Amino acid sequence: MKKVLVIDDSALMRRVMSDIISNTNEYIVAYTASNGVEGLRIIEEKKDIVAIFCDMNMPKMNGLELLKNIKDKGIDTPFIIFSAQDDAADTFKALELGAMEFIKKPSRIFVDVEFRERVNKALFIASSINDREGVDATYKNHGKAQSKTVNSAIEKKTTVVQNITTPVTKAIASSLEVEHAKLKTRKLVALCCSTGGPKALQAVVPKLPKNLAAPVLIVQHMPAGFTDTMAHRLNELSKISVKEAAEGDVLRCGEVYIAKGGTHLAVKEERGKVSIYFDDTPPIGGLKPCGNIMYSSICNLFAYDEIVCVVLTGMGADGTKGITELAGHKKIHVIAQDEKSSTVYGMPKAIYESGLTDVVCDLNMIAEEIIKKVGVL
Repeated sequence: MKKVLVIDDSALMRRVMSDIISNTNEYIVAYTASNGVEGLRIIEEKKDIVAIFCDMNMPKMNGLELLKNIKDKGIDTPFIIFSAQDDAADTFKALELGAMEFIKKPSRIFVDVEFRERVNKALFIASSINDREGVDATYKNHGKAQSKTVNSAIEKKTTVVQNITTPVTKAIASSLEVEHAKLKTRKLVALCCSTGGPKALQAVVPKLPKNLAAPVLIVQHMPAGFTDTMAHRLNELSKISVKEAAEGDVLRCGEVYIAKGGTHLAVKEERGKVSIYFDDTPPIGGLKPCGNIMYSSICNLFAYDEIVCVVLTGMGADGTKGITELAGHKKIHVIAQDEKSSTVYGMPKAIYESGLTDVVCDLNMIAEEIIKKVGVL
């Protein structure tokens, strides 16, 4: 049995978590603690913990303080935060520090199916995060082929970009500007990510220039109440403008629109203008927002000649179906994060195996690839 640590000041919540985890028949809550101080002692003493589930608000030492402590000590055990909606700012800080995932606390102690599924999903990701074979096994069970090596990309149209972190210089930017002026193409960037996404976005969005010659749509799998905080944080770090998408927002170059948590982001075109609307479709595979809905809604736009699709770290295959549909309507250019830099190599792997990927690269190179493709104004 794989051993899990649960840290929560509520004895009832610890009991509920123990019941959920024990029902998997693969994991057991071997250790519990009522605050961060007790949790830290257990983490330092026990070397067989595969995952840590931790409440955000606790006495003596809260979840954020505990995460800082273990990261300072070089402990990389997958860390999952329990968070209420009013913890959004601290939750995002925890994700910045390297928390693998967060689970929104149920409003009542009588937990629903969705909460149980999120716990089970977090368990799988945590136990396989450093074990790629575990991830591959799951994809086989869903009819997916085993992961190909990065070298096999050469046999396809995919370009493998080396991890060279040279910044985009003024000379390069000037060259891009001239090239873009010659092409006179109208492009849209549409990005999708999930587990590990908040941290990955901090490696991409702040590197985009404020005069990027395209709007940017982002779907990050998050529940309601958290994406606004993420958008504000990214906006503080970036020269490009970042906001949580709102109904009726008209897309403009040099603007990043992040899908509102708990709401599907879609786009429509009226009188030559493209605007955002919220699709009321129920969650798809438990996801709302869902990247496939975003990509599908782009299919019939006339305002953009080419769509730059970007797929970053995440469990599952969201984005692949939508991009496949989009390829039948639009010229697309697909950029996928590589396996090494992905927290979970699920979504990038799925789009790569579809044969639609043009570029596979390290996370640190994603922004440069976007800039090279769309140019600046």
